[in-house]
Amino acid sequence: MSEGYVECLVEAKDNALVKAGKGAAIVLCAIFGVFAILTGNFWIFVIAVIFGVLAYVASGYTSVEYEYLYLDRELTVDKVFNKSKRKRVGVYALDRIEVFAPIKSYHLDNFGKRNDKPIDYSIGFEDKPDLRYIMYYEGGKTFLLSPSPELVKAMKDQAPRKVFSD
Repeated sequence: MSEGYVECLVEAKDNALVKAGKGAAIVLCAIFGVFAILTGNFWIFVIAVIFGVLAYVASGYTSVEYEYLYLDRELTVDKVFNKSKRKRVGVYALDRIEVFAPIKSYHLDNFGKRNDKPIDYSIGFEDKPDLRYIMYYEGGKTFLLSPSPELVKAMKDQAPRKVFSD
């Protein structure tokens, strides 16, 4: 029997470094391509092809979305690249979550002295109002998420002492 099912898709902020690298690779590919045509040099053509391949590879990582799937007391996080490639980044059991609360919640005061660097599965920036959540997981792991209110409610129904929505 299913205890709850909620699916949430969040578009993350674009990575400026990847976008700049993609743009530079496209420009260099065009420059070396034109130069190879004008000179007829095979090795310059090979360099142009290499920059073209780099631009193609970089284009696959410019748009990133995170999909949160809550099913049977487990939160699954997938990373979706360019709306085509999917990579599972983690499965987190609700029983092993220490606390799940908004990033500026008073429920996180006891966890303030932790020095773990959070793994960011959120939108990637502070919005007004900030709707990101922080999840402290067993083993000293910390995650930033941007869940929908339905996802928070489904998790809170199953673990009211660990999940807060303030």
